[in-house]
Amino acid sequence: MDRTEKREFVTGLNQALADTSMIVVTRNAGLTVAEVTDLRRKMGAAGATYKVAKNRLTNLALDGTQFDGIKSMLKGPVALAWATDPVAVAKTAVEFAKTNEKFVLVGGSLGSQTLNADGIKALAELPSLDVLRARLVGMISTPATRIAGILQAPAGQLARVFGAYAKKDEVEAEAA
Repeated sequence: MDRTEKREFVTGLNQALADTSMIVVTRNAGLTVAEVTDLRRKMGAAGATYKVAKNRLTNLALDGTQFDGIKSMLKGPVALAWATDPVAVAKTAVEFAKTNEKFVLVGGSLGSQTLNADGIKALAELPSLDVLRARLVGMISTPATRIAGILQAPAGQLARVFGAYAKKDEVEAEAA
């Protein structure tokens, strides 16, 4: 890379990191091309980005962002994974690390809070943002459903009572 390419890379990475809420730092020594391709595909499906970058350029890109705390983790062959949904990127990284011993979680950062590998694993156990939203909508809609059922019950009971009186009158009329 020449200087202009490096500047463009640092600027692009800085903008990408400014728009995210979570970064996971991983050590990926010994991964094959097929394994890295599989990891990138899984990260992409989760809405995350996975990138291997030079540590010096990554340090420059981290300047001015909320992720300054991960600079000490950038030693040796590392890669970054990031996404706006913090649980999705953590979950994907932890699941891949379980199936591949060459892929090691170093740590990460959730906003300005620096996390170690155990923090990333704990974050991966949380439900995703979509699941939380679905639960919230379910909790909100349940009382409305119950209220609608309660409001409909008296009307249904009245209809049954009127129906019973009508049948009673028909039976009395036939008997007479």
